[in-house]
Amino acid sequence: MIRLYIVVFLVLVLVSWAAPWLGRFGLGRLPGDLHWRWRGRDWSLPVTSTILAGLLAAGIAKFI
Repeated sequence: MIRLYIVVFLVLVLVSWAAPWLGRFGLGRLPGDLHWRWRGRDWSLPVTSTILAGLLAAGIAKFI
């Protein structure tokens, strides 16, 4: 169980580190990604980008 937590933590760190780089390719700005400003903060909910990343990860995992 601890391995799962470590893997999830490392994936979250990697994704947060790579988010600005992935933004150059349009991830986070696809139709269906929600962005709003509330109380002086920018909030983002990348629904479509998450689905696309999940499909890509599933496709890669299927071939490995």
